[in-house]
Amino acid sequence: MIELNVNGRTEKVDADPSTPLLWVLRDNLGLTGTKFGCGIAACGACTVYVDDQPKRACAIPISTIGGSRVITVEALESERVGRAVQDAWVRNDVVQCGYCQSGQVMAAAALLKSKKNPSDRDIDEAMSAVLCRCGTYARIRAAIKDAARSLG
Repeated sequence: MIELNVNGRTEKVDADPSTPLLWVLRDNLGLTGTKFGCGIAACGACTVYVDDQPKRACAIPISTIGGSRVITVEALESERVGRAVQDAWVRNDVVQCGYCQSGQVMAAAALLKSKKNPSDRDIDEAMSAVLCRCGTYARIRAAIKDAARSLG
Protein backbone atom coordinates (compact mmCIF):
# COMPACT_ATOMS: atom_id res chain seq x y z
CA MET A 1 0.00 0.00 0.00
CA ILE A 2 1.19 3.46 -0.89
CA GLU A 3 -0.09 6.52 0.94
CA LEU A 4 -0.79 9.70 -1.04
CA ASN A 5 -2.14 13.11 -0.09
CA VAL A 6 -4.68 13.90 -2.82
CA ASN A 7 -7.00 16.90 -2.66
CA GLY A 8 -6.36 17.26 1.06
CA ARG A 9 -7.16 13.65 1.90
CA THR A 10 -4.87 10.79 2.77
CA GLU A 11 -5.45 7.98 0.30
CA LYS A 12 -4.02 4.48 0.53
CA VAL A 13 -3.66 2.76 -2.80
CA ASP A 14 -2.65 -0.74 -3.71
CA ALA A 15 -0.57 -0.15 -6.84
CA ASP A 16 2.86 -0.91 -8.19
CA PRO A 17 5.26 1.90 -7.20
CA SER A 18 6.12 2.48 -10.88
CA THR A 19 2.49 3.21 -11.78
CA PRO A 20 2.08 6.74 -13.13
CA LEU A 21 0.13 9.08 -10.87
CA LEU A 22 -2.40 9.61 -13.67
CA TRP A 23 -3.57 6.00 -13.55
CA VAL A 24 -3.73 5.91 -9.76
CA LEU A 25 -5.88 9.04 -9.79
CA ARG A 26 -8.21 7.71 -12.48
CA ASP A 27 -8.32 3.97 -11.81
CA ASN A 28 -7.70 3.65 -8.08
CA LEU A 29 -9.25 6.87 -6.79
CA GLY A 30 -11.94 7.51 -9.42
CA LEU A 31 -10.74 11.07 -10.11
CA THR A 32 -11.33 11.10 -13.85
CA GLY A 33 -11.04 14.86 -14.43
CA THR A 34 -7.33 14.43 -15.11
CA LYS A 35 -7.10 13.16 -18.68
CA PHE A 36 -4.73 10.88 -20.55
CA GLY A 37 -3.52 12.59 -23.68
CA CYS A 38 -0.13 11.40 -24.86
CA GLY A 39 1.52 9.42 -22.07
CA ILE A 40 4.87 11.20 -22.56
CA ALA A 41 4.24 14.50 -20.72
CA ALA A 42 4.04 16.44 -23.98
CA CYS A 43 0.39 17.54 -24.25
CA GLY A 44 -0.53 18.71 -20.73
CA ALA A 45 -3.99 17.10 -20.55
CA CYS A 46 -2.90 15.31 -17.37
CA THR A 47 -1.73 18.42 -15.50
CA VAL A 48 -2.10 18.31 -11.71
CA TYR A 49 -0.34 20.21 -8.93
CA VAL A 50 2.32 18.46 -6.91
CA ASP A 51 3.24 20.70 -3.99
CA ASP A 52 1.54 23.61 -5.81
CA GLN A 53 3.58 23.17 -9.00
CA PRO A 54 1.94 22.08 -12.28
CA LYS A 55 3.20 18.63 -13.22
CA ARG A 56 2.32 15.99 -15.80
CA ALA A 57 0.69 13.09 -13.96
CA CYS A 58 1.32 10.64 -16.81
CA ALA A 59 5.07 10.85 -16.22
CA ILE A 60 5.26 10.74 -12.43
CA PRO A 61 5.64 7.30 -10.82
CA ILE A 62 3.75 7.22 -7.53
CA SER A 63 6.93 6.07 -5.80
CA THR A 64 8.33 9.59 -6.30
CA ILE A 65 5.36 11.41 -4.76
CA GLY A 66 6.18 10.59 -1.12
CA GLY A 67 4.65 13.15 1.23
CA SER A 68 3.85 15.63 -1.53
CA ARG A 69 0.43 17.26 -1.81
CA VAL A 70 -1.39 16.44 -5.04
CA ILE A 71 -4.25 18.66 -6.22
CA THR A 72 -6.45 17.67 -9.15
CA VAL A 73 -9.01 19.62 -11.15
CA GLU A 74 -11.74 18.16 -8.93
CA ALA A 75 -10.49 20.24 -6.00
CA LEU A 76 -9.68 23.41 -7.91
CA GLU A 77 -13.09 25.01 -7.32
CA SER A 78 -12.39 25.10 -3.59
CA GLU A 79 -9.58 27.61 -4.22
CA ARG A 80 -10.38 31.27 -4.96
CA VAL A 81 -8.21 31.42 -8.07
CA GLY A 82 -9.37 28.04 -9.32
CA ARG A 83 -13.02 29.01 -8.97
CA ALA A 84 -12.38 32.31 -10.78
CA VAL A 85 -10.72 30.46 -13.67
CA GLN A 86 -13.54 27.92 -13.93
CA ASP A 87 -16.18 30.67 -13.89
CA ALA A 88 -14.28 32.62 -16.57
CA TRP A 89 -14.04 29.47 -18.69
CA VAL A 90 -17.84 29.23 -18.68
CA ARG A 91 -18.42 32.95 -19.29
CA ASN A 92 -16.03 32.90 -22.25
CA ASP A 93 -17.36 29.64 -23.70
CA VAL A 94 -13.81 28.27 -23.91
CA VAL A 95 -14.59 24.57 -24.19
CA GLN A 96 -15.03 22.94 -27.54
CA CYS A 97 -14.30 19.20 -27.34
CA GLY A 98 -13.19 19.69 -23.74
CA TYR A 99 -10.53 17.02 -23.61
CA CYS A 100 -7.62 19.31 -22.73
CA GLN A 101 -9.62 21.59 -20.50
CA SER A 102 -8.70 20.18 -17.12
CA GLY A 103 -5.04 20.69 -18.02
CA GLN A 104 -5.80 24.15 -19.41
CA VAL A 105 -7.67 25.20 -16.26
CA MET A 106 -4.92 23.86 -13.98
CA ALA A 107 -2.23 25.71 -15.98
CA ALA A 108 -4.28 28.93 -16.05
CA ALA A 109 -4.86 28.86 -12.30
CA ALA A 110 -1.15 28.24 -11.69
CA LEU A 111 -0.33 31.25 -13.87
CA LEU A 112 -2.77 33.52 -12.01
CA LYS A 113 -1.39 32.41 -8.66
CA SER A 114 2.05 33.60 -9.74
CA LYS A 115 1.04 36.66 -11.85
CA LYS A 116 -2.06 38.60 -10.94
CA ASN A 117 -2.21 40.53 -14.21
CA PRO A 118 -0.43 38.46 -16.87
CA SER A 119 0.47 39.91 -20.26
CA ASP A 120 -0.38 38.13 -23.51
CA ARG A 121 3.21 36.90 -23.58
CA ASP A 122 2.92 35.54 -20.01
CA ILE A 123 -0.28 33.75 -20.96
CA ASP A 124 1.18 32.32 -24.16
CA GLU A 125 4.28 31.06 -22.35
CA ALA A 126 2.35 29.51 -19.47
CA MET A 127 -0.28 27.92 -21.67
CA SER A 128 2.04 26.66 -24.42
CA ALA A 129 2.64 23.50 -22.41
CA VAL A 130 -1.00 22.41 -22.77
CA LEU A 131 -2.09 21.58 -26.30
CA CYS A 132 -5.61 22.23 -27.58
CA ARG A 133 -6.47 20.36 -30.75
CA CYS A 134 -9.58 22.49 -31.25
CA GLY A 135 -7.53 25.69 -31.24
CA THR A 136 -9.47 27.64 -28.61
CA TYR A 137 -6.36 29.62 -27.67
CA ALA A 138 -7.98 33.04 -28.21
CA ARG A 139 -10.84 32.10 -25.87
CA ILE A 140 -8.38 30.66 -23.36
CA ARG A 141 -6.45 33.94 -23.33
CA ALA A 142 -9.70 35.93 -22.96
CA ALA A 143 -10.84 33.72 -20.08
CA ILE A 144 -7.52 34.13 -18.26
CA LYS A 145 -7.76 37.91 -18.58
CA ASP A 146 -11.39 37.73 -17.41
CA ALA A 147 -10.40 35.63 -14.38
CA ALA A 148 -7.57 38.06 -13.56
CA ARG A 149 -10.05 41.00 -13.63
CA SER A 150 -12.52 39.14 -11.44
CA LEU A 151 -9.81 38.45 -8.89
CA GLY A 152 -9.02 42.17 -8.80
